Amino acid sequence: MAIAGIDIGTTGCKCTVYDREGHFLSEAYREYQPGMTENHRLDAWLVWENTKAVMQEAARGVEPITAIGVTSFGEAVVLLDGNDNPLTYSLLYTDPNGGEQCERLVRHFGKEDLSQITGLNPSPMYSIPKIMYIKETQPELFKQCEKICLFGDFIIYMLCGARQIDYSLASRTMAFDINSLEWSEPILQFAGIDSCVLPIPVPIGSKAGKIRKEMALELGIWEEAIIVSGCHDQVAAAIGTGVYKPGMAVDGTGTVECITPVFGRDTHREPLYRGSYAIVPFLDRQFVTYAFSFTGGALLKWYRDKLAYMEADTIQKLGANPYDFFNGQVDASKPSGLLVLPHFAGAATPYMDPESRGAIIGLTTETTRMQIYQALMEGVTYEMALNMERLAEAGIEIHTIRATGGGAASDVWLQMKADILNKPIVSLGATQSGTLGCIMLAGLACELYESIEEAEQIFVKVNRTYAPNPDKHEQYKKWLKKYKKCYNAVKTVLATEEED
Repeated sequence: MAIAGIDIGTTGCKCTVYDREGHFLSEAYREYQPGMTENHRLDAWLVWENTKAVMQEAARGVEPITAIGVTSFGEAVVLLDGNDNPLTYSLLYTDPNGGEQCERLVRHFGKEDLSQITGLNPSPMYSIPKIMYIKETQPELFKQCEKICLFGDFIIYMLCGARQIDYSLASRTMAFDINSLEWSEPILQFAGIDSCVLPIPVPIGSKAGKIRKEMALELGIWEEAIIVSGCHDQVAAAIGTGVYKPGMAVDGTGTVECITPVFGRDTHREPLYRGSYAIVPFLDRQFVTYAFSFTGGALLKWYRDKLAYMEADTIQKLGANPYDFFNGQVDASKPSGLLVLPHFAGAATPYMDPESRGAIIGLTTETTRMQIYQALMEGVTYEMALNMERLAEAGIEIHTIRATGGGAASDVWLQMKADILNKPIVSLGATQSGTLGCIMLAGLACELYESIEEAEQIFVKVNRTYAPNPDKHEQYKKWLKKYKKCYNAVKTVLATEEED
């Protein structure tokens, strides 16, 4: 008996299969189309065709799949006509449209009231401003719209016919009331959207129904397989690393660096809204939030491709991993002596400033290339330390951090994080925590496991714990104090140049 997890991303989709005892069976991944998201748009039908392909590939040769959980990125909507065909491309959160519509929402409701209802700092990135933009600029097209989905519930609907969306994914629309756990009628009415076109909100990890018989036949999946609404991808990453209690957080290091902590209902919300931290419904009436930097592993990729491309090319030709080589060259006995503001793609929380720019401060003629590489890792981690201080102001204390993603394969970076953050870092390796979280939820929904604790014991494998070094923490504390001045300093310099 097997369980599958489907992870729908912005550039590709993945299907992972485990047996109920926690043994890995298979995995398949497909990239939709190179360069597709450069225009901030996504073809929903292409995503669906690729999702079917990875499911078919992952199911081939394994034992019958009894449960399938689905997770996806948020915000982008799929508009379907009466025949369930997408009416237009889906606008990603990076699409610039929707700004005027978001401003109207803020003027009507007030920023504070919108935040109290939705748990979000109002932004054009969310679904409702984008839907309003489409409705106002393409009214004839919008008249044909009979269903509005996000990508997770779109895939669930195509697989089993159920129209439901989990609370965490629904919260990415800016039209979901996180207090009553239902769609906000006042917001929908102002936006001119009938709630009947939206899916029904359900708790994380809810059964949706059996897979359609024709779909089971096409994909080679057992026709009794149950489809389960998982959650938003960042929430799935938390569950897939065994993070489901207050005081715990997952640190996912991929292209983006994101710390996702769990907290209770008594948290002070105002500091979270000031820092643009989303309040997202989670398991057992708890919440999570996202503290993130747009550049995590992306900075190391920048170093590899822009500063050390010849060296990286030689290493790759020798059959080795450039990052492993670079990590081995870092002098981890002391801080680099540099400060990197990691805003190479703008600033995320707590600033949410797309105009912010990166900087490397403290260069001398004695600076080595490996000091720069080390400083890039330090800069991302300082940014997370700053975020954790802001979260503490809201009463969110983090005691244990579990690391996952590509960056979790770097011993030097994980020890650096433990030293800078002064927290133990529990490594789970480069585990695919998103699909694993879906698998755990699907198994729980289908009563293969009695509790999330039982599922964690079966699926979450701890690799190593990195304990903070008190002496190094004291050294890094001095640099962190300096780092906190970097954002305003760089912003002031660039603003002065523009004025000149």
